Amino acid sequence: MNELRIGMRKGSPTAVRPRWYRRRWARWTAGALATVLVLVAVAGAWVIRQNTYDLREERVTITGGAWPLKGVLAWPKKGKGPFGLVVFVHGDGPVDATHETFYRPMWEAFAKAGYASLSWNKPGVGGAEGNWLDQSMDDRAAETIAAIRWAERRPGIDARRIGLWGASQASWVMPKVAVRLPELRFVIAVSPAINWLRQGRYNLMAELEDAGASPEKVRAEVGRSDTTLRLLRSDASFEQYKAAVGDARDMTADRWRFVTKNYTSDAERDLAAMRVPVLLVLGGHDRNVDVADTEAGYRKALRAPGRLQTRRYPNATHSLVRKELEESQLKLTLVAIAAPRSLSAKGFLDDQRRYLSAIR
Repeated sequence: MNELRIGMRKGSPTAVRPRWYRRRWARWTAGALATVLVLVAVAGAWVIRQNTYDLREERVTITGGAWPLKGVLAWPKKGKGPFGLVVFVHGDGPVDATHETFYRPMWEAFAKAGYASLSWNKPGVGGAEGNWLDQSMDDRAAETIAAIRWAERRPGIDARRIGLWGASQASWVMPKVAVRLPELRFVIAVSPAINWLRQGRYNLMAELEDAGASPEKVRAEVGRSDTTLRLLRSDASFEQYKAAVGDARDMTADRWRFVTKNYTSDAERDLAAMRVPVLLVLGGHDRNVDVADTEAGYRKALRAPGRLQTRRYPNATHSLVRKELEESQLKLTLVAIAAPRSLSAKGFLDDQRRYLSAIR
């Protein structure tokens, strides 16, 4: 058998193997490779299918406000218009029109109910003019109203069936819009807060609790928060803020300016003046917003029969994503790629579709 080793590298899979074995090995390797390629193709087709939505997306420029807005108007592929319209109001941060595609499963659900969806890049995002950090909540409300007026003139839109969908920070925008436009048919408020300062303190304490912070750390962070509030109330500059707290962390001059414009935001008065029906959507694991405070505030303000419906999702976080997914970046990424409709809490999409389907 020694002659079979002549001229063969040590460790080669065909070393000391007869010719028939080498042929079988080659066939097996080719078959395994073909199987892998088929599985990759199937997986790729699955991902493409899962990220393809029953929508017709139109890139639009929304005019009539402080500056043109770059947006997306997502139309139902099926059905005969005119269609109702859901106008999206973003939460905090530099959000683009699709919210990095997170909105598309909702657009599809709304399309099944006979509604188009309108969303746009925040100012300064994705090549849009302006800077979203220059905006107050009143500025954002004026921007939303301008978008609604623009949409009312679009062929294919039923101006009698227009409403708002918004999450988190949108809670200080949508009530202002609804007070000024009482003809709106609905507001869908996802994880909203009532008071900016109460929301901030709740979020701080929740994060400290989750981190297992020591009593000394809690006192230090609460002291920093109290110092920040005193500086805001005294109209301090960003430089004064940095001098007072030392490490500015994620705070920038632009962000400081944004906070000074908005930290007194409170939705209670606008909610009480609203006459538009509201669907309130709350997650059971919201660490950003005190959902008990929110629900109490909405029930107090919207007392008239039929003005408030509430949907609670015990396993959902602030973003209405399933808790077990948000706790694992790997799981979150895989589901976002392979099954984006499964990111949200069970029933979240279907409940909103049914809510809109009942509006005539």
